[in-house]
Amino acid sequence: MSRWRSNILLCFVLCAAALPGWSFAEEAKVRFAALDVHLESTGPVAAWQFELSETGGRMRVVGVENGDSPAFARAPYYDRKAVSDGRADRIIVADFTLRSGKEIPVGRVRIATVHVRLAGDSEPAYVLRLVTAGNAEGEPVHATIHLNDRSGR
Repeated sequence: MSRWRSNILLCFVLCAAALPGWSFAEEAKVRFAALDVHLESTGPVAAWQFELSETGGRMRVVGVENGDSPAFARAPYYDRKAVSDGRADRIIVADFTLRSGKEIPVGRVRIATVHVRLAGDSEPAYVLRLVTAGNAEGEPVHATIHLNDRSGR
């Protein structure tokens, strides 16, 4: 390693060590998780929106994919730029369909999978909030939202 590079590395180590509450050990502990988001409704759902965050600031969203229903076959809407820039420590995800009748899901259905990067050892404290769920006529539908962490933690 050149002397210039070793000096830069030493400077980084010394500067980082001076930051209060920061440690190399904590930063080195990174893992990924796939979070399945399920919507359970009493009537047909043609549109939905939810918000996901993590109270400790340990989460960064790295991707979002569609769920199981053919009515929502494409990836849902979210801020792709924030995700690709690594700035998505919370995310709002939404989708709608123009399908009708029996093609619209009722009951429990996986509407999205959110892929996250988690820093540190502590267990994440996710906050999942259903913003809205509506039918094809734009009327509210009673629904609940659930999170399933596929990583088994």
